[in-house]
Amino acid sequence: YRSVGCERKEMNLVLNYAKKIAVPSQRLQKEKQQIARKVCGLINESIGKYNQIVGFALGGSYAKDTWLPEKADIDIFVKFNKKTSEKDFRSIGTKIGFESLKKYKPYTRYAEHPFVEAVVNGTKVNVVPCYDVNVGEWQSATDRSIHHTKFMSKKLTNSMKDEVRILKKFFLHIDVYGAELAKEGFSGYVSEVLISYFGNFEKTLKKISKLKKGDVIGKSAKKFSSSIVIIDPIDSNRNLGAAISVESLGKFVLASREFLKKPSKKFFKKPIPKRNMKNIDKIVVVQFKFKQRSDDIIWGQIKRASNALKTQLELDGFTVLRNSSAKDEKENGALIFLLQTKKIEESFVRVGPNISSEDHCEKFISANLKRSQLMWINEENKIQSLQKRKYSDVILFLNNLLKTNLKNSGIPKGLEKDFKKGVKIVHANKVSNKSINEAIRNIAVTDETIFS
Repeated sequence: YRSVGCERKEMNLVLNYAKKIAVPSQRLQKEKQQIARKVCGLINESIGKYNQIVGFALGGSYAKDTWLPEKADIDIFVKFNKKTSEKDFRSIGTKIGFESLKKYKPYTRYAEHPFVEAVVNGTKVNVVPCYDVNVGEWQSATDRSIHHTKFMSKKLTNSMKDEVRILKKFFLHIDVYGAELAKEGFSGYVSEVLISYFGNFEKTLKKISKLKKGDVIGKSAKKFSSSIVIIDPIDSNRNLGAAISVESLGKFVLASREFLKKPSKKFFKKPIPKRNMKNIDKIVVVQFKFKQRSDDIIWGQIKRASNALKTQLELDGFTVLRNSSAKDEKENGALIFLLQTKKIEESFVRVGPNISSEDHCEKFISANLKRSQLMWINEENKIQSLQKRKYSDVILFLNNLLKTNLKNSGIPKGLEKDFKKGVKIVHANKVSNKSINEAIRNIAVTDETIFS
């Protein structure tokens, strides 16, 4: 058996390796400092003519010094007087972004409010409007960010900041890093909050590996019902766990147990390449093109569409083992379904009422007798009707549903126009799009990092 001393030595070796690759080099830190200074100077020049603006501040992981070498965006929050109208907040916030970053081909991005992004010397820079308010007096979704930065700058020691980086690397490797709808994982801020609560990476994993249903990380008088509850330390009424999917949490729990049992550098290296897919013959893909809109909107729509079609498939007798959705950076979207089988029995049994219910029996017999291949009474005294399915092939079923019966499919209204322009239902091995193929692999292959 391995001694406790050997296990500790092994853990320390792995954590030292993780720290080495997670902490940016001095050269990279200087480069980012130069970019931040340059952009702050440009912002400072732009805001002077707007009396609604009271200043600006660096935010995000760069300001808190918890950024990763490969995840080094610079976020600048432009602070508006809290009496500024919604209209001015939006329009002036965008104007400042475009004016200050005009040399760098800026473009608009959307969250709750529009913000401006540009790439400056290889680094993404975001200019984001927020209201200058006290804690708890939030007027927009971005107002907390500056307070998050102030809190973490005081709470996190230099060693804790490196522990945050190690945790982020871990999240990246198990593919659960990011709170956006596309990922539904753990944000950079959640990484900071976990380390602020537990002290370091190893203690965080020990807590998560023993997580029980109903456990709450942090303190709040309010009750929450998400799969993990993580209280925002500057807003006890806010549950950061609401954005985390059951699957992302499950990956974190299993990966934490695996790492604690056998620490390894593999948890911080590039993800293991997906092996050949054994289940590709059981996957069907609904492909379509969509009109460009914000990521949050399109991801919300395609995820709802995927779940709606899963329901329709199951109502018609198909067993959906897993479903997913995907999109690329252009206009291509897809709904993906892993089925137990693509072809099901041509006949099915419709269960009717107990013979003791006279009215219900009459109605059932009247409605089903002509379409029945066989009708009988089972051992529970219920009427049974054996009937032929309209569609036993999943491709034919989806073609009919999406091309002739779209309104009853459950597809969100926001996607109906896109679907009406054309939709293709294909077998997974016919897909050539890189982003869609990656999503297919993700549901077709066992994740060997967490199942080993």
